[in-house]
Amino acid sequence: MGAGHLGRIHLGILQQARYFSLAGFYDPDVSVMKKAQEELGIKPFASEDDLIESVDVVDIVTPTITHFQCAVKALKKSRHLFIEKPVAATVEEAKELISLAGEAGVKVQVGHVERFNPAFTAARPYIVQPMFIEAHRLAQFNPRGTDVPVVLDLMIHDIDIVLSVVNSGVKRISASGVAVLSDTPDIANARIEFSNGCVANLTASRISLKRMRKTRFFQKDAYISVDFLEKTAEVIRLSGLEGEPGPLDVTIDMGEKGRKLISFEKPAVMPVNAIEEELKYFAASVRENTLPPVTLEDGYEALTVAYQVMEKISAGLKKN
Repeated sequence: MGAGHLGRIHLGILQQARYFSLAGFYDPDVSVMKKAQEELGIKPFASEDDLIESVDVVDIVTPTITHFQCAVKALKKSRHLFIEKPVAATVEEAKELISLAGEAGVKVQVGHVERFNPAFTAARPYIVQPMFIEAHRLAQFNPRGTDVPVVLDLMIHDIDIVLSVVNSGVKRISASGVAVLSDTPDIANARIEFSNGCVANLTASRISLKRMRKTRFFQKDAYISVDFLEKTAEVIRLSGLEGEPGPLDVTIDMGEKGRKLISFEKPAVMPVNAIEEELKYFAASVRENTLPPVTLEDGYEALTVAYQVMEKISAGLKKN
């Protein structure tokens, strides 16, 4: 469902995929539906009900405010479901979807696509108990994304990434934001503190002059940098040095702790399409009856933290 900008990307991938047989699509906007039909040559359905009745799996790529109603219809018909991020417009809606999915006994995956970004998947094995995380996600202004606050539009990507690597509960959140060009905050910063001591500092903006999607992970004896936009990763690690360093070795003097060897590594990043990867893994979870890599519960947790961030921003704005 949905044949807008992102919806057509999904349709193009599914049209070529071997793991799904594409039955068709639906979009309530007739002009959008005609454009998708002309560009891709895919059958349009007359209604979302007709589409749901005709398939085993539904892919929801519609505006966030319609996710819930589309998902409810699909789940009540026991259809497997891929649903774009954020999973729903409210935390309450996301919670109800978890209940309905459990009753239906189907697979549901949420489209937190950055989990499948090849730079992140290349760096992920090196990320072990990070204690400080810094993320910058900056975009140029695009009216298409202003139907939701920047926290739900952009920052939620980094919230999900952080929650996926920090094995601890959220202890405290502080945040600030400013509405510059739209009615909701266009730039926001959040500090998320976890019970294990980890701190994540996230910045998101949709009014920047240049694009940036970088995250840095700091942990004991290691620093991992992931550039989600350029699809590169870098790992810098410290290790004990035995004997004298070689002529090309880079070392650091730790005083009484002696010298340590600094190693630089660039993990190999595979040239893959992240959207295609997430859809492929979703198909595998349906086919093999396994847990989707980004569960409905994951989407719910990311949305919950996102709303806590927005509540902190709102409270700060009221004080001013």
